[in-house]
Amino acid sequence: MNQTGRPQDFPMTNPRADRVRDVAKLAGRPARLKRGRFLAEGPQAVREALTLHRERTARGGPAVVHEVFASAACLDRLPELAELAEGTLLRLATDEVLAAMADTVNPQGIVAVCSFVDVSLDSVLDAGPRLIAVMCQVRDPGNAGTVLRAADAAGADAVVLTGSSVDIYNPKAVRSTAGSLFHLPVVLGADVEDVVARCKGLGIGILAADGYGTLDLDRLQDENAARRLGQASVESPYALERPTAWLFGNEAQGLSEAELALADHRVAVPVYGAAESLNVGTAATVCLYASARSQQGARVPNM
Repeated sequence: MNQTGRPQDFPMTNPRADRVRDVAKLAGRPARLKRGRFLAEGPQAVREALTLHRERTARGGPAVVHEVFASAACLDRLPELAELAEGTLLRLATDEVLAAMADTVNPQGIVAVCSFVDVSLDSVLDAGPRLIAVMCQVRDPGNAGTVLRAADAAGADAVVLTGSSVDIYNPKAVRSTAGSLFHLPVVLGADVEDVVARCKGLGIGILAADGYGTLDLDRLQDENAARRLGQASVESPYALERPTAWLFGNEAQGLSEAELALADHRVAVPVYGAAESLNVGTAATVCLYASARSQQGARVPNM
């Protein structure tokens, strides 16, 4: 590093160098599992990874980011990334090298090698969560990343993926989270029956997002809002403000009958137009925000 905090101007230029190939292997699941590391690509993902890295290491925790490779143009445009990367190995690299490392042809000028950041189910449940998103057999990395991003935006406390779901460290999944992977706890390889049983033991309700569900989400929200406004005559089969774990199913088949049977209620997102259904990412966003809005509203005292 020089006095400005920038790396010395000797960029990596050979896209076929051993180190470049070694980093590129992290795009594959076998190398990720063997090393416990994955790639974050692009300024947003790398910024959030570095922010988490600084927070954890400041508390004496383990490193999140180990290496950062960036183009000079990227660091000129976003100098704060070099400042955040202080304490990690930051190397200049040409666009050709970055393209060889990354899963995308245009990795937006920066790539970071990160440690796995998933946590145990115990740590999530011990923290007293109020909103959890559970992905059951979600196989598409883009959908998984979208659900995780939606959960982060809705203020969820954690995201859980079952063992049959996609690897969240897949480069496409990481990109789809837009940095949210580094914001909230993520549990991997969970057994849905175990998750549901333990949540119920803690008083956490279980709702299944199901296009054929008997409860209509809009009506459920209306009933909950009316009840909070003191309209005692309005009853609701489920209080959305209570701690809740939402189950979201496979893109093609949805939740299986066995998974649906685990839920307290099956909830449908109404479709008012001609679309056959919503994809799992969109449905998850609507469902999680319904719970989040009710939970936030329950914290505001009536005037």
